[in-house]
Amino acid sequence: MDSRRQQKVASLIKEEFAEILLREGRGIYGKAFVTVTGVKVTPDLAIARFSLSVMSGDKDEVIKAFQNKKSELKKTLGAKLRFNLRIVPDLEFYLDDSLDDVFKMEELFKKIKEDDKEIKS
Repeated sequence: MDSRRQQKVASLIKEEFAEILLREGRGIYGKAFVTVTGVKVTPDLAIARFSLSVMSGDKDEVIKAFQNKKSELKKTLGAKLRFNLRIVPDLEFYLDDSLDDVFKMEELFKKIKEDDKEIKS
């Protein structure tokens, strides 16, 4: 369980990072649709782990693009957080594929409904 401080810092970082993506995102990941689904901060506030949801485009390529631009993103994030945090945490990016699981479940439910209709008729 995260401490209150970790939660506050993670929320602040998520908010500012989402704004960065809104303004400069196309230059990082191209035409893909990317959202920040979550941010976790380590107890020492040294590492911020971002969960990114990628809707269209090659997911692995998008994560690699974020890894390649990590230093620029950290610098931009640091400029936005300079009055709130003394040290900007290192950034780590992970793919959040929970939406893919939701779509798979939806397809399974549709198939089950269709099978039930076939059995009843």
